[in-house]
Amino acid sequence: MPMSYQINPRQPVVSQELLAAYRSIPSSTLGHFSDRGFLRGIKPLFNDIRMLGQVITVKVFPPDGSILREALLLSEPGDVLVIECVGDEECGCWGELRTLAGLIKGLAGVVVSGAVTDVSALRRHGLPVFCRDVSAYTTRGIGAQGEVNHTITVGGVRVQPGDLAIGDDDGVFILDPGQAVELLPELLVKEETDQKRRDELLQRLHARPAYIGAIAVCPWPL
Repeated sequence: MPMSYQINPRQPVVSQELLAAYRSIPSSTLGHFSDRGFLRGIKPLFNDIRMLGQVITVKVFPPDGSILREALLLSEPGDVLVIECVGDEECGCWGELRTLAGLIKGLAGVVVSGAVTDVSALRRHGLPVFCRDVSAYTTRGIGAQGEVNHTITVGGVRVQPGDLAIGDDDGVFILDPGQAVELLPELLVKEETDQKRRDELLQRLHARPAYIGAIAVCPWPL
């Protein structure tokens, strides 16, 4: 079967300053303002996970997963591979060997619209991975079809090369650079406000009476 890859160059769109500004912003803070860019149905593969980086898009046609090698070769440290699986979404297109290659390349994370495999190893290696499902049935090296850095759709969101990916235990948001710049002031204000409120509530929590059996022991003078 003839190879039919469509590969566009990597586009460095997101500035390092913008990336730095988003490092402290959780996905749930974005979710307070809008669902625009939220990848529905995409879940973290393990807990205590955090991902931030510029998007390289990949379109995979399972069971053919060969195009992922080209995407890895094109990637640079801090990039996030966002993968649309066209067709059989139960065919795992990302596993341990690609994770190890991604760690060597310095990927910030991987988002898969379908399934991943080698789940135990992926959790052990720690590269942030978000997906829709897991599967023992996997892609193979057919080398017939695939796309890198073209527009894709994941979780109902149109994703472009050079977008910003923000992911953690609560899910993934994809923002285009203009949207990321526009939202940033509101997000920073909300984070500051929430931190003050969090500190106040924690102080009240730690100051509450301790209970021994049914007898309250008050920690401050009456």
